[in-house]
Amino acid sequence: MLKQTEGSRAVAKAVARCRPEVIAACPVPPQTQLVDELSRLVKSGSLKPCTYVDVESAFAALSTCVGASAAGARTCTATASPGLLHMVEPLYNASRLGLPIVLTVANHASGAPSNAGNDHSDTMSQRDSGWVQLYARDHQEAADLHPQAFWLAEELSLPVMVCVDGFAPTHVRKRIKVPEQSLVDAFLPPYESRRVLDPDDPVSIGARVGPDASTEVRYLAHAKQMRALEAIPDIAAEFRRVFGRDSGGLIHPYCCDFADTVVVALGSVLGTVCDVVDEMREAGVRIGALGITSFRPFPLEAVRTVLGNAQRVVVLERALAVGVGGIVSANVRTALSGIRLDGHTVVAGLGGRPIAEESLHRLLTDAITGRLGKLTFLDLDTELVERELARMARTRRSGPSAKNMLRDLGSDR
Repeated sequence: MLKQTEGSRAVAKAVARCRPEVIAACPVPPQTQLVDELSRLVKSGSLKPCTYVDVESAFAALSTCVGASAAGARTCTATASPGLLHMVEPLYNASRLGLPIVLTVANHASGAPSNAGNDHSDTMSQRDSGWVQLYARDHQEAADLHPQAFWLAEELSLPVMVCVDGFAPTHVRKRIKVPEQSLVDAFLPPYESRRVLDPDDPVSIGARVGPDASTEVRYLAHAKQMRALEAIPDIAAEFRRVFGRDSGGLIHPYCCDFADTVVVALGSVLGTVCDVVDEMREAGVRIGALGITSFRPFPLEAVRTVLGNAQRVVVLERALAVGVGGIVSANVRTALSGIRLDGHTVVAGLGGRPIAEESLHRLLTDAITGRLGKLTFLDLDTELVERELARMARTRRSGPSAKNMLRDLGSDR
């Protein structure tokens, strides 16, 4: 049943209906409402049996999940940008130990300078940590991806990160269908841990591995992700059969058949992109959009199949690889190796800057008419940047650039 619900609360209810046995949490905005709702459900007794561990740091939250998962419990937690960066060591521990932990990340920018606006710099920084990364398009998919994430994690014994854009899907209220308990029970197989710590048969977890087996351990993580490429569409198909709606999977093409130009993006910006695609198609432009849900593992063949007949591809990036430019676009280029077409990387929306339809119209018109460069920063204030570069050239002690530019803008506080 459709219900007006805040995104974080809907995700919390979806997680609860997966019947986790251990939840470890440290509130980090914008995921605080999520773990707050889970704590309320545990305290009320409606989520039994479940142990809620209120820890003092994000590092401790994931470390607790590592221990609980190694002991055989269905385990999950949630975090956001600074918390995710604080978790880096246990992130690698969880993936290399093959522990089926589900982690919800409410994406926002990473500092310093401090910024709580939405972009993907936090999770993109951990793209090679060995975790599956699934990016939600909207409120509905943010909730729906969680039962699928638990199934995937437990089937292949690997950790899964569900990435939900912060301060949009997490906080805005929309009418969505929160997965019902009876349907989640019909969909999600009972948890049977691949490993259980047994005092009568002690083993070491995370024992030292030298050069004789390090490559093999890393290859095993890669092999599991390659298996995930096959499992993710199958799980999404079963979800569609049980729930009657399309969520998850590897990719979501939109109007890509016979499109000369295709825009590639991840996350909630796809709603705006698809609106612009509709408007441009009404004007006779052959354009489409490709949403990527599974960024890790990256669906090379699926992306190649959709984009192979396009004349140009515009990849909209919500993060920046400093010194190179695009992150998603590098993966898209790998998928299109050997195919000749125009490719453009557009860095947009960093730190929560709005990605306006007007800007996208102008950007895509420039791409179609051959005026768009290979790397573009959408709505970049070039005058502001040039002023700071000139200041840095004039004096060695020019001061902190962020502060200088805020002062130039008249918004220094």
